[in-house]
Amino acid sequence: MAIREILLLGHDHLRIKCAPIEEDEKELAASVAEDLRDTLLNFRKNIGFGRAIAAPQIDALVRILYMNIEGEETVLVNPVLEPMDKETFYVWDDCFSFPGLEVWVRRFKRVRLRYLDLDWNEQTLEVEGDLAELLQHEYDHLDGILAVDHAQTSKSLRFNRDKMGKA
Repeated sequence: MAIREILLLGHDHLRIKCAPIEEDEKELAASVAEDLRDTLLNFRKNIGFGRAIAAPQIDALVRILYMNIEGEETVLVNPVLEPMDKETFYVWDDCFSFPGLEVWVRRFKRVRLRYLDLDWNEQTLEVEGDLAELLQHEYDHLDGILAVDHAQTSKSLRFNRDKMGKA
């Protein structure tokens, strides 16, 4: 169990495309997943929000996402994301790696993720709306892409003081 530091915007490791985890690295996957859980829950306790986190945000450069929605945990190892259709929507997106900054982004409305669980079983998750946006955001982290990269103009950025944490 370890609460890890969340890397902030500007850290070079947030821009690295993460490597897949091999089956003989199951212990590494479980350890990273545990650290992601502990870090997310700590962030949520201290800042008041948070539903998912990607491994590179804690400087683990592997393809793992961790999601905790109302106590239901999902670990996605080596996820592959695909849009289910071409329908998109816009949303203000925020990130643990740049607290308080929000970005107006365009996301697919419905996506499918194929991934491995921690027992190395193949899984499929189909989501839409808010959860689709969340998982696209986290998936981007695995490829070194940040929400700020999706900003189309200077009007696509704003600060939200409620999400800046304690001064």
